[in-house]
Amino acid sequence: MNTEHCLQAAPALQDKDETIYQALMTAIVEHQLPPGSKLPEEALSDVFAVSRTGIRKVLQRLAAVQMVSLKPKRGAYVASPTVEEAQAIFRTRALLEVANLPDIIARCRAPHLAALERIIQLEQQVHEAYDGPAAIRYSADFHIQLQAISGNSVITDMVTRLCQRSSLVIATWGAPWRQGCRCDDHQQLVGLLRDKALQPLSDALMRHFDHIVASLRFERDGVSLPDFSRLFAGYKEP
Repeated sequence: MNTEHCLQAAPALQDKDETIYQALMTAIVEHQLPPGSKLPEEALSDVFAVSRTGIRKVLQRLAAVQMVSLKPKRGAYVASPTVEEAQAIFRTRALLEVANLPDIIARCRAPHLAALERIIQLEQQVHEAYDGPAAIRYSADFHIQLQAISGNSVITDMVTRLCQRSSLVIATWGAPWRQGCRCDDHQQLVGLLRDKALQPLSDALMRHFDHIVASLRFERDGVSLPDFSRLFAGYKEP
């Protein structure tokens, strides 16, 4: 095989893998693939028009960030956080996000506040429209953008990963149509951030996480096999 062709093919395969990874991650985070859903390599390879080896690599990446569980001789499943994991995820988020507030306050400027306000407006709109996937997305965006104000990319990346796992917790243990966070909580947080009130802001953020955990019902309904062809229509290359 021509060496130049091999060099060109490698990035193309990487781009394809990344597209599949992001498609599956989005479907999991936005509850289109519920916790416990089986992820058959053959079905996914057909939908994405790639080899089972390619799908397996993507599933291994998702398993590495704890969004997928790989079970010997049984295959891959969307992860289902236990009660202990659910509580630990939100406890860890509270510790990280509250600890980063002094740096957030120190670096926060008017454009940051405006960006957070815009996310809250969009979040309110999708809640009113009962658009669950969008509500989850904007809820996570709020927390990620809040942490990004600090300029600490390590914490921001950690919070991003924890937000993704939080989505699994809410999908597994949340009450019916309990999508994302409470918009009024987010509005209160922005008001306290604008006032640079560290202790009240810290207390409010802790209460915010307490509200989320208190809303979890720690019981799970059964799930059915998703329609992969419908979910990922348009991803297959011609």
